[in-house]
Amino acid sequence: MASLSDTAEDRALNWLTGNSTTAPTLPLKVALVTANGTDSTAGTEVTGGSYTRQNITFAASSGGTAANATDVTFTGLPAATIVGIELWDSAGTPIRWWHAPLTANRTTQAGDELRLAAGDVDLTIT
Repeated sequence: MASLSDTAEDRALNWLTGNSTTAPTLPLKVALVTANGTDSTAGTEVTGGSYTRQNITFAASSGGTAANATDVTFTGLPAATIVGIELWDSAGTPIRWWHAPLTANRTTQAGDELRLAAGDVDLTIT
């Protein structure tokens, strides 16, 4: 399950209480990490190969959960052990909104592809 970052929690609470209209700058981007972060600290992002953050879109929430609407594919990855993902916006100085460990680590070799299938990334506010 994905967790909101401290920044996202503050922004959501400020929006819900009418103290802000701030929303993420779209598109949202998925980052792969080799060490998971916390609510207050970003994880260690993958570097090397042709790795870049990828756009992700979400279907409308239902029952308190929103899931990615389409596959997200990373190509040309470096050799790495990927342990989690983070969701960032596209602001001039990007803001990290969510973070989550993978259900199972994924080991890649140089040049590999990693796909997050539609519905694999679930966001829930509890």
